[in-house]
Amino acid sequence: MLPKLLTDPRLQQVAWKDLLLLNRREIFTELTISFPWLVASCIFACFHLLVPALFCSFAFFLTGLRQSHNAQHYAVGISKRATDWFLFFISAMMMASMHAVKYNHLVHHKSPLDDDDVEAMSARMKWWRALLAGPYFIMMLHTNALQKGNKTYRQWIWLELSVHLVILFTTFVLLDLYWLKYHVTVMMAGECFTSFFAVWTVHHDCDETYLFARTVRGKLKGGLFYNMFYHMEHHLFPKVPTCHLPELAKRIDQVLPEIKTKTVL
Repeated sequence: MLPKLLTDPRLQQVAWKDLLLLNRREIFTELTISFPWLVASCIFACFHLLVPALFCSFAFFLTGLRQSHNAQHYAVGISKRATDWFLFFISAMMMASMHAVKYNHLVHHKSPLDDDDVEAMSARMKWWRALLAGPYFIMMLHTNALQKGNKTYRQWIWLELSVHLVILFTTFVLLDLYWLKYHVTVMMAGECFTSFFAVWTVHHDCDETYLFARTVRGKLKGGLFYNMFYHMEHHLFPKVPTCHLPELAKRIDQVLPEIKTKTVL
């Protein structure tokens, strides 16, 4: 069932199409935002400095999710074909098929929190169950996309999974590089936490019929997680790039102030 908020006539008062455009600096940022964190995490891992390495890996994973999220909606400022290859690259770096994630995410947008919304399976759980369900969650994203996605989706998913096998074989059989083993291991572990950090945090205890997602307010709180917690705004206008969500939030607040009542932080 489509939440009533998505068809609220007040949304027509929100100007948003100007927010779709990215300038060259913004495009460069969206395409490279995770790269410094990846390099830093691997350098720290080389010297067995695990605490700063883990901090940088967390930042890489977060910014990688932001890149993937935007790319799933073709909101990174490049062509659709290039965006698919960009998702392929992120898949290799993050050890999960981002085309599988994309399939489930777009279904999530069509029917948020419905029974067929696999992505939102953890939203109805207690926080600790959402954490424990992490490995099952990532497995279901891939299984559901392979079962229900079209031929193009399946081709991309199998290609990405094949690359993962090559990476795993290279990492744990052919080479003996600590930083590479560290990165691959941490990324696979990180994927098992996405059901909590990427889904539960933004949808738990929400009303399926109206306020079905959470948001955030304040430049510090928003920027702390690279604007990824402006989730209700994203659902209302999914093609708006993440970097423009704070401005979109200001505009929505003028006509739909009630969405601020459900916050992440």
